[in-house]
Amino acid sequence: MDNTAAPVAISQSEWQNLRIPNHSLSSSFTLTSSSHILLLSATPKTTMAAAYATLVSAMNIINNLHHHPNPPISLHIKQVESLTQKINFLLEFLQGYNPHRDYCKEADPLECRIADAAYAVEHAIESHILDQFINNAENIVHLSKRKKRKKNMSYDGLCEALEKVIEDMASIEEEAKQIQGRVEVQVQHQLPPDSSRSSSIPQQSSMVGADDVKLQMMDKLISDDDLQIIPIVGMGGSGKTTLARTVYEERLIKEHFDICAWATISQEYVIREIFVVVLCQFNIGVDGYLNEHELGEKLYKHLYGRRYLIIMDDMWSIDAWDRVRNYFPNDKYGSRIVVTTRLLELASKLPNSDRIGMKLLDEAESWELLSKTVFGEEGCPLELEEIGKKIGKSCKGLPLSIVVVGGLLAKSKHTREYWKEIGENLNASVVNLENDERCLKILYMSYKQLPIHLKPCFLYMRVFPEDDVIVISDLIKYWVAEGFLKPVSGKSLEEIAKEYLNDLIGRNLVLIHELGSIGNIKKCKIHDLLRDLCLREAEKERFYYTPSDSVAISVLPPMSQARCLTWNVGRKLSPLNISLLRIVKKTRFVQNDLFGDLDQLVNSRFLYIHLFEMENFPCSIWRFWNLQTLIVHSYTSTEVNAPTDFWCMPHIRHVEFEWLRLPNPPTDIVLGNLQRLGTILDFKCSKQVVQKIPNIKELVFYNGGDDLMYCLSNLDCLTKLESLHCSMSLISAINFPSSLKRLFLRTDSSSYWWEDILDKVSALPHLQKLIISSGMFYEGKWETTEGQFRSLKFLTLEYCRNLEIWKIESSHFPCLERLHLIGLKKLQEIPLDLAEIPTLRELCVYSCSDSAVVSAKRISEEHEDYYGEGALQVCVHLEIFKETVLGLESLDSPNFRVRRI
Repeated sequence: MDNTAAPVAISQSEWQNLRIPNHSLSSSFTLTSSSHILLLSATPKTTMAAAYATLVSAMNIINNLHHHPNPPISLHIKQVESLTQKINFLLEFLQGYNPHRDYCKEADPLECRIADAAYAVEHAIESHILDQFINNAENIVHLSKRKKRKKNMSYDGLCEALEKVIEDMASIEEEAKQIQGRVEVQVQHQLPPDSSRSSSIPQQSSMVGADDVKLQMMDKLISDDDLQIIPIVGMGGSGKTTLARTVYEERLIKEHFDICAWATISQEYVIREIFVVVLCQFNIGVDGYLNEHELGEKLYKHLYGRRYLIIMDDMWSIDAWDRVRNYFPNDKYGSRIVVTTRLLELASKLPNSDRIGMKLLDEAESWELLSKTVFGEEGCPLELEEIGKKIGKSCKGLPLSIVVVGGLLAKSKHTREYWKEIGENLNASVVNLENDERCLKILYMSYKQLPIHLKPCFLYMRVFPEDDVIVISDLIKYWVAEGFLKPVSGKSLEEIAKEYLNDLIGRNLVLIHELGSIGNIKKCKIHDLLRDLCLREAEKERFYYTPSDSVAISVLPPMSQARCLTWNVGRKLSPLNISLLRIVKKTRFVQNDLFGDLDQLVNSRFLYIHLFEMENFPCSIWRFWNLQTLIVHSYTSTEVNAPTDFWCMPHIRHVEFEWLRLPNPPTDIVLGNLQRLGTILDFKCSKQVVQKIPNIKELVFYNGGDDLMYCLSNLDCLTKLESLHCSMSLISAINFPSSLKRLFLRTDSSSYWWEDILDKVSALPHLQKLIISSGMFYEGKWETTEGQFRSLKFLTLEYCRNLEIWKIESSHFPCLERLHLIGLKKLQEIPLDLAEIPTLRELCVYSCSDSAVVSAKRISEEHEDYYGEGALQVCVHLEIFKETVLGLESLDSPNFRVRRI
């Protein structure tokens, strides 16, 4: 039976007539476009990444039930023990299991069975939880014996279903143990791979758009006499090998070094064969009976006393370096070892290294490389140049993708019509090449090399639309909600997710798009070619299946397969079976009923709702036993009163409302997973509340009354709090926790002086970002002292109405990188001592006094004298209708920009 489920696009007029059958197939994901409701479903999760993800998810569901103070259902203790043992065994098995399939091969049958069994655990438990809630609701109205018998039969059915899964897992476990035994025998008798693979040197390629990197590389190669390791780091296809090869062939380099050699390492390397390849390039005969150490000694003796250059191309493991390093002598002759790698972490571990990072090509460079690839030195015909540039641009700067597309165009008809067709279907053309798929094969190596716990995270990147800028905080919430992050003792799931993401970034599989104000990664992207790889692998592994926006199919897939749904129309979900959805993101909600549509979503983990208005928090929120993220935005910014049951959701991690009022908490439940809470009106930080949220990291509140009633002196008991955003009439009673890294303070009181609180703030040891908004300074003066703001990187002063004099010394802000001054109409001068701060990189002045702008210019000039041109960028924004008598716009220069706002 073919269980493949098809995606569908539905018009709104067809929506009400839908009747969806309830099938028990596996899930994946759903997406939307602006004009249709797009539903995504898939067949049961089937291969390694999906098998691992589903096992972890099933284990998390069992653990969450176990740790819930009021679990919606109870599992038999022996079944829990048996499932836990078998799931843990299979997780360990998958971590070491390698079926050695190529990227075009089908799924492994054993992985299919593992995923099916794990999914069966999830489905049985979550379906039974839904049944329990439905039966309980019915029993409130109809307390009949028949209803009670239905409930008991449901529990018996759960036990039977889990017992069947345990039997299946036992069979899988036996087969896995047999495979483990065979693998151990194979490893003992494994022959080394064909050495010809290591001896091949890449063919010469066009070097376009990297003249500056090439000159930098040349300078590093001939700069001094100490041995240096030079890593070239970049994503697959970014030109690392091409750069190394181009420099390797330079006449100046050949003349500078006594001997040169090239070795390709790759993922499955054999050190002995690497030594053989290098020695053969030196025309040294090699005895076939020499072992690895003997060959290494022979290499060392030949290199000793000579200035040598060794290129070690495509290194994937620090172990490879550790096993060869001692055979490269360091005798102060200026020898160099160049290592190309995709792994930033590996490059950072190399000793005495000076890294070079590869950049993507701009539009002009992309077209130059494409033109050379297609036409050589002959040049492109004029009629093809316009469409050719568009094709080059669509390759998004990745040299390897440009070369592959260029190879396709070189073999094609050189007509405008055909090139236009190629341009419109570029991604499909690259992915589906029959004669030359080396591009995806190279990128696939990056995926294949990933540890198994990173594969679901990487495949998940396909969920986001092409060219989408991905907000890191949102991505982490999705990963956590999906349930495929394996818990680690002593770390939150968010911390684990950040480590996984940093690993993917370090492997150049995810690109940093934007940094935050204190240097944290705020947004990321994935290159289109890598996204295509995600699609290809995700579909092959049936991890997700995602349709294009133009897909319209007449048959709707069963919604029981879906685990995530995003839509933006004001239609209710009642016709659909959506009981097992985990992630729900609904926008453009035009009705006043928040959870009326979503009453079945008791297993949901992530709810994002955007509605017209909301007054009351749903009393049935306690039903969402595993809810982790609740984000509610409304157009009217009305206040919402939360019920006492809000404090009865132990798995809740993120809560975000426009304005939310919290009741006094009960005494029996601790929200130990809560990470973010905001925006809370009249937040009372009593000892009871502090005990309920011990691990909170981000808190946003607005208090409009007397400080004393809010008990804000207890805030310092929140020892994990990193970000605090508070707006108050009076804030002098706050005691800040020393863990704070980001702080936003706002007060509209004209009778409160900032000096009363800034002494506390300046002493915070980890504070990196501070925003002070509105309020007053005593006598219009602020003067800092020695030892304050030791870690501060970002400072904003905005709309402090009476601030006239600000005095500092450069040592008062030793780490300051960015300073924003907004609406300081009376400020006479920006402290000139800022020019002496070596870390200062950005000064922005918005709608401040003319004299403040003039002092900003002086700071720019003096900082340039101290630290060189371009070290500090100053940007001044003048009000568009403001007339200045000083001709401030004449001060504009490359490092001092003047703009009207």
